[in-house]
Amino acid sequence: MPTASEPVPPGLQLDLIKKYSVPGPRYTSYPPATQFTEDLPPLGLEAAIAADNRPGGGPISLYFHLPFCETRCWFCGCNTVITLKRDSAGEYLDDLAREVKLTAARMDCARPVTQIHFGGGTPTFFPPDELRRLGALIRTHFRPASECEFSVEIDPRRLSRDHIAALAEIGANRASLGVQDTNPRVQLAIHRVQPHSDNLQAFAWLREAGFTSINVDLIYGLPLQTPATFDRTIDDVLALGPDRLSVFSYAHVPWIKPSQKIFDDRAQLPGPEEKLAMFAVAHRKLTAAGFTDIGLDHFARPDDSLAVAQRAGTLHRNFQGYSTAAGASLYGFGISSISSTPDTYRQNHKSVPEWRAALAAGTLPVERGLRLTPEDERRRTIIMRLMCDRRLDFAALSRTLGVDFGRTYAAECAGLDDLVADGIVVRTPAGIEVTPAGVPLLRIIAMRFDPHFLSAPRRHSQAI
Repeated sequence: MPTASEPVPPGLQLDLIKKYSVPGPRYTSYPPATQFTEDLPPLGLEAAIAADNRPGGGPISLYFHLPFCETRCWFCGCNTVITLKRDSAGEYLDDLAREVKLTAARMDCARPVTQIHFGGGTPTFFPPDELRRLGALIRTHFRPASECEFSVEIDPRRLSRDHIAALAEIGANRASLGVQDTNPRVQLAIHRVQPHSDNLQAFAWLREAGFTSINVDLIYGLPLQTPATFDRTIDDVLALGPDRLSVFSYAHVPWIKPSQKIFDDRAQLPGPEEKLAMFAVAHRKLTAAGFTDIGLDHFARPDDSLAVAQRAGTLHRNFQGYSTAAGASLYGFGISSISSTPDTYRQNHKSVPEWRAALAAGTLPVERGLRLTPEDERRRTIIMRLMCDRRLDFAALSRTLGVDFGRTYAAECAGLDDLVADGIVVRTPAGIEVTPAGVPLLRIIAMRFDPHFLSAPRRHSQAI
């Protein structure tokens, strides 16, 4: 961890992070999901799908939420269903097939699918033959492109060689492993005991099966973690040879996830100083190992497609985080999944009974959504470019948005004065640029252009 004898990594100024890190949106969408409404009829979401079938429409990204887990990890903020009943997977897939058929009937399914993601929950809760059935369902209704990025979230504790074989057979070529921490005491405190041998075995099977990219998820700020223990976790994970890492700040939101309340009684969460030191450890060790800091919590090898997209200015953000699928309409399936067309978002029911009842009635299982105003669309472009490019080119944005950017958003630009004074952003002849010191605070900079947040802040997780 950073000490008086070991300087903080270049560009990482913990005093600024401490000063500006406040709760705020992650901006996987704009407006964020906290702005979605359950008043659906005025949104015209069915019409939005029809409108998305535009001539020459762009590619499609597919997301499948597979929610089942055998046990609950107490830190988890995902929408999960805890069960040991393996038949649940087949029953859920029956309903997933109904949703795919209902949605595909409204879509132009000839458009190429450039990205597929299985999230959860634990997708590998599904037996291998059920994963094969899901793959067949996808290919029956959609047209995956030859270079489709097909990623799957994997729990190394719930994995067999046949799982990997089934995933490879249906076209999966990328995997994301939930590791979180390799320290046994931390694992016990978070109710996720995962021997490192499981991680090693998962990597070996995935590489053997020809998976081209493996990501590892880590979390800092968990109970009993210290900068020293997290340092060891980083070493353990680097030895695996991952292509990407997602190093998340633990989001303590017990008002949303009641299971997190257990941490208040059983284990002490690290304080802000320790948490910042853990972030510094991760940043130093990963950049020293040659990884590119993509932004927020993502790191990738320089030849990884995320790093290539960042350099090319084509990086994108969607509900799975940073992505290369710029311009793709996102269609989500399963409970709580979110879809987006150019001017709408829609989210499915979060509980299986409500989702299933809507499907039984022959309707799309949508619980809430949002139709963007023209100003929302402009703000989305501004925030997306900040989060992905780390700069705003006023002339380019003026052409893209059809307004004089400097004049239209003069108040927001003037509101950056404190960030400029602290060296977080700099003004240039072309616009503004985020400095290395400002990269960990991208969310904070984006908030300055978010009128929804500024006018009525909601409860969000801490930025760092």
